[in-house]
Amino acid sequence: MFPTAAQRPSSAERTLSVLTTAHSMTVISDGVAQEVRSLDGAAVIGRIHLHDPVPPSSPGPAGRIPVRMEFTDVAPTPVRDRVRTRVTVTGLLAEPYDATAESTCVEFGQAVIENADGRTYVPLDALHKAVPDPLAQCEAGLLTHLVDDHSELVPLLLRLVTPAAGLTRTLPLALDRYGLTLRLEYPQTHTDVRLAFPTPVDKAYQVAPRILALLAKARRMSHRNRLPA
Repeated sequence: MFPTAAQRPSSAERTLSVLTTAHSMTVISDGVAQEVRSLDGAAVIGRIHLHDPVPPSSPGPAGRIPVRMEFTDVAPTPVRDRVRTRVTVTGLLAEPYDATAESTCVEFGQAVIENADGRTYVPLDALHKAVPDPLAQCEAGLLTHLVDDHSELVPLLLRLVTPAAGLTRTLPLALDRYGLTLRLEYPQTHTDVRLAFPTPVDKAYQVAPRILALLAKARRMSHRNRLPA
């Protein structure tokens, strides 16, 4: 039985997935913006340690320096408007930021995630409780594989949605443990639709059976959307 409403990651889960997979970020501190990239392929947030804010009753270290870290999540497929999510984390540093340091401690201020659903503030305790999506590290490879090697399946998935007139192209936009998101592009605009998996996945190897289940449901649909993909 397919769920009637598409499940999706929480804001905290999505934020954590972005933080744990981003290989670059912009750090703004002391009026200086620095582009930080991971040269060893690891996520840059591994070099940042977020700590609980100092209670108001405690003076904390003197001379703390405000810092803002900006992360941008870009779709791996060639969709229109490829920026899917922006995450901004603010906090305080005990000393000036050094991009070459192996580890930087940041007193957490706030995290904000911005995407198609709007802007949401994510507290540190929510990040502590959340777990990264199990597909976050391999999502790009899975989506590009679908586009490059199985593009004929995307029009079939359109049977599960109701596109408006004038559809010009459809591409997979995102993949998470709860389902697949398609981007439907029109001459002047686009819209995103989620196709929920029958049940969430816990491991990457479970994705193929879930997509096959979506395809099986699509084949059972009585109508056919003869629209370009």
